[in-house]
Amino acid sequence: MPSASVVVIGGTAGLGREVARHYARAGRDVVICGRDADRAAKAASELGPTVRGLALDLAEPHGLAGALARVGQVDRLVLAAIERDDNPLRDYDVAAAIRLVTLKLVGYTEVVHALRPRLTPDASVLVFGGQAKERPYPGSTTVSTVNGGVATMISTLAVQLAPIRVNAIHPGIVGDSPYWSGRTDHLESVRGHTPTARLTTMDDVTDAVVFLLENRAVNAVNLAVDGGWLLM
Repeated sequence: MPSASVVVIGGTAGLGREVARHYARAGRDVVICGRDADRAAKAASELGPTVRGLALDLAEPHGLAGALARVGQVDRLVLAAIERDDNPLRDYDVAAAIRLVTLKLVGYTEVVHALRPRLTPDASVLVFGGQAKERPYPGSTTVSTVNGGVATMISTLAVQLAPIRVNAIHPGIVGDSPYWSGRTDHLESVRGHTPTARLTTMDDVTDAVVFLLENRAVNAVNLAVDGGWLLM
């Protein structure tokens, strides 16, 4: 029987890709998923021979079960897909808000529903949220709301999936991620208001993800990875 896979939804770029890279380097079979089939295939080929790519769109939840039909047994599931949304109240974009809410709350849940029969008894699930739930900014209404939803989603999933564990990670500003490239002034301001006097890195987040996925005593935990940024 083939070994169970690590599945990373949103694994073609950013933090999801770094998590996929970690498990690929460990020799695990990894499935990465993104919206574009060609991009997913290219990312898989770059990550190594044990990685394959699939295309799916979390904002189209009715199609997710079909898109995931070729995925076999799963023992680690990471829901990392995001869309950057700047949607201020004065110019509120209803369509953009509906898409993001669908993607992160309905889409994430439907992936778990679709894969539930294939989750191994010792599987674990990791859901990405973010610290905009605690520190909103102009335009973050939808982002803050869905990240708050993630924080409560994991509790109901942990109850319904038991003994499978479900946790969430809420990174702060990740200084070396491509999204923040070139924003030196803002990053230095964040650094100056962080007790550790350093910015969170992609390696920091990956290490925390692996901890939440692999530590068998950790369940229904919302872990902030921000160097204590909210304290100042």
